[in-house]
Amino acid sequence: MIKPVKKLPEAVRDPLFTKIGTLADAEGIDIYVVGGYVRDFLLHNKSKKDIDFTLVGDGPAFARKLASQLPGKPKVTVYKNFGTALIKTDKYILEFVGARKESYVRNSRKPYVEPGTLEDDLKRRDFTVNALAIGLNRKNFGALLDPFNGLEDLKHRIIRTPLDPDITFSDDPLRMMRAARFAAQLHFDIHADTLRAMKKNKERIRIVSPERIVDELNKILLSEKPSEGLLILFETGLLEEILPEVVRLQGVEEVEGKTHKDNFYHTLEVVDNIARTDKNRNLWLRWAALLHDIGKPATKRYHPKNGWSFHGHELVGAKMVPGIFKRLHMPLNHSMKYVQKLIKLSSRPVALNEENVTDSAIRRLIHDAGDELEDLITLCMADITTKNPNRRKKYQSNLLRVKEKTVEVEERDRIRNFQPPVTGEIIMDTFGIKPSKTVGEIKDAIKEAILEGDIHNDFREAYQYMLKLGREKGLEIRKNLLDSPSG
Repeated sequence: MIKPVKKLPEAVRDPLFTKIGTLADAEGIDIYVVGGYVRDFLLHNKSKKDIDFTLVGDGPAFARKLASQLPGKPKVTVYKNFGTALIKTDKYILEFVGARKESYVRNSRKPYVEPGTLEDDLKRRDFTVNALAIGLNRKNFGALLDPFNGLEDLKHRIIRTPLDPDITFSDDPLRMMRAARFAAQLHFDIHADTLRAMKKNKERIRIVSPERIVDELNKILLSEKPSEGLLILFETGLLEEILPEVVRLQGVEEVEGKTHKDNFYHTLEVVDNIARTDKNRNLWLRWAALLHDIGKPATKRYHPKNGWSFHGHELVGAKMVPGIFKRLHMPLNHSMKYVQKLIKLSSRPVALNEENVTDSAIRRLIHDAGDELEDLITLCMADITTKNPNRRKKYQSNLLRVKEKTVEVEERDRIRNFQPPVTGEIIMDTFGIKPSKTVGEIKDAIKEAILEGDIHNDFREAYQYMLKLGREKGLEIRKNLLDSPSG
């Protein structure tokens, strides 16, 4: 029997909790609020909409009875494999599960489950701060149960496992990712014994599906300061198992007294800079920040005169992205292409920072970046991590100048995502030719002329330019659209 440590009636003030407790009493069932809702209430964090309930009995059966008494009789979704039931109300997402105890086999993180007591259930929780429960029955309504000193760990901001961390992480290695994630989200430290067990069991992460690993990694990247979680993954060796391409950025090499910056720690700064300025919490922009320099190890060169260089690292890095996304079972759709594009173009705005930059160079940047232009500038601004205040101010001013120039040119030339106003069909119709290499050459030449500023992004000018190109190629004009009334 777990003894209550204090009363928290304010945590369960919502009438819904009273309704759930009353039903449990009528059914002769003990029921508790557990997990993140309790933790976040005690941390004075914003109330969670997701609330987990543990009861000593049949979770899905109880959920069905509760749903029948709720307004609108909401649908109950049952997950038979996990023995859980979900109810979505206007205000909350409620999940019910019967108290259970678990046992594991070595080559799987899927446990053998059998009914258990509340203490059995709290023992199987990942961390002490998540092993807190509040009673909802009449006999213990609002009573906080804390069998593993989770309150103390909350007070000292510590992540610690309820039981031996070696067993906890060997049984379910995903909990190591969750430790790093909670440390990042809550700004907690990981207890020394728990951290040692993570290092010892790092290779066990290989039995976890890539999708589950990436889910935790995404949550780390979306935290206020992702470097807190990423550093834990790095220090425990987990990052080497998941993203060795990022780990290879670590280290500083010196030749003839000349060094380069540590690109791993630079990358962490860039990701944090994005997290600080990205109000839209753009996950894929953060992935671009994490991977933006992964091409540097393969392109690192030393020149006695100029020192270290990483020429072409953007192109090499962009080419590495599909392999990483495939390995981690991440989406190979527009999200991947977005990350690729930002990495590929990540040095372009920086190269355009001279005051006398040409309009044609700006037009090409606008065209190539398309809808991602603003995010590209944001990434480049985050990439400025120099500690020299004069240099930082100079680099930032240069980028702001490029940004202003793109706005000016875009407003004037409408070049973003443009297609040449003269299509392949018009070229073929005008010269009476079939699809061929010549059609593509003319179309590309028109596009280049617009980007260079030789002609405006205008149909009449582009068409006249096309006629000129056709004559140079010896093509006969069969139909001139400018001679027609609509031309």
